[in-house]
Amino acid sequence: MAKQGTEPPSASRGSSVSVRTTVWWPPGKREKAPKEKPSQPPVRQPRQGPTNEAQMAAAAALARLEQKQPRARGPTSQDSIRNQVRKELRAEATVSGNPEAPGSNTAPEPKEEGPAHLAVPGVYFTCPLTGAILRKDQRDARIREAILMHFSTDPVAASIMKIHTFNKDRDRVKLGVDTIAKYLDNIHLHPEEEKYRKIKVQNKVFQERIHCLEGTHEFFEAIGFQKVLLPIPDQDGPEEFYVLSEAALAQPQSLERHKEQLLSAEPVRATLARQRRVFRPSPLASQFDLPADFFNLTAEEIKREQRLRSEAVERLSVLRTKAMREREEQREMRKYTYTLLRVRLPDGCLLQGTFYARERVAVLYGFVREALQNDWLPFELLASGGQKLSEDENLAFNECGLVPSALLTFSWDAAVLEDIRAAGTQPDMSILKPELLSAIEKL
Repeated sequence: MAKQGTEPPSASRGSSVSVRTTVWWPPGKREKAPKEKPSQPPVRQPRQGPTNEAQMAAAAALARLEQKQPRARGPTSQDSIRNQVRKELRAEATVSGNPEAPGSNTAPEPKEEGPAHLAVPGVYFTCPLTGAILRKDQRDARIREAILMHFSTDPVAASIMKIHTFNKDRDRVKLGVDTIAKYLDNIHLHPEEEKYRKIKVQNKVFQERIHCLEGTHEFFEAIGFQKVLLPIPDQDGPEEFYVLSEAALAQPQSLERHKEQLLSAEPVRATLARQRRVFRPSPLASQFDLPADFFNLTAEEIKREQRLRSEAVERLSVLRTKAMREREEQREMRKYTYTLLRVRLPDGCLLQGTFYARERVAVLYGFVREALQNDWLPFELLASGGQKLSEDENLAFNECGLVPSALLTFSWDAAVLEDIRAAGTQPDMSILKPELLSAIEKL
């Protein structure tokens, strides 16, 4: 018969001991007494305070967040920063073909296939020789064709354009051009000396500085030099020379003019087409769906940037040093080559144009001024948050945070408004030229 268990020997037998419930032990078995918990709570280690460096960084971060004055370089509150990050994430997701923007909790709206939904179909350029509108990937080939076609009408100008445009090493071009100019100066200063009218093609200086450049041979022939084989004393066989013709020698003013044209010429470059468009008032004014041309990144880099921007929202609460912030700002500035800007006018209409990200704010003022009926009246352009962008400041769009797209607001100069109201009238809401209003579109 099993016998009744007793208290473990370690238990106190005094009157203060609480009553324990008795249990039946199996034969030959005895339950070990449970260990009593300590009556005193464990001693907690004191928490280490923040270091001096962490306190200084925290104070600097709080000072930046509490600053009330809006700045042109971007948002100053965490909410506005998050909104800007999410907007750019949506734009980049559209470019990469990913319909869901990282970091967004809302489902994307369905969009049409093709470029119909894009804010602009792409980045285009204008050929300065033909006026043709070119795609970004057509620029070099089409300009090359236009220069070669120009030989039939003006071979001197065409050869000069070829020298400055086809050769990409600007230092070598300058060295070659200066050497050609020296040849022509010698002829101009010493027209009676025959040795200056002949240029040995195999001459070391000619080979290293001139022969290696595209367009130089065409230039010599266009200004009156002829290639001839001349005998060399004490040498077997003739050598090739450029010899100035008598007709060209009789017109020294022409040689001088051609030399100045050669020295002052610049490479022929396609100019960025502004693609100016005017839209009716729209609640979608601040939404930009940009094509891949606006991003100076490959498809893989765009995906990586999306991931980095998703992480950026979380990093906003992490303290960063000034050097870290400046490095990130420089990285943002280099990312974009172009920017699409819209200006909201007093009547709500939108004026849109494409710009280089490195162009200055004054260029945008000129773009807007060209579209106004009264282009002589002073006006202001305001960024988001009401920050005025001064026309006199030498700031680029990427330095102002206006990349890869931005919406600005047009406002007449305060003194102009006062004069108009003092005259008992109201400012005209429609300020664009009639020909632009006739081509207005729906956004």
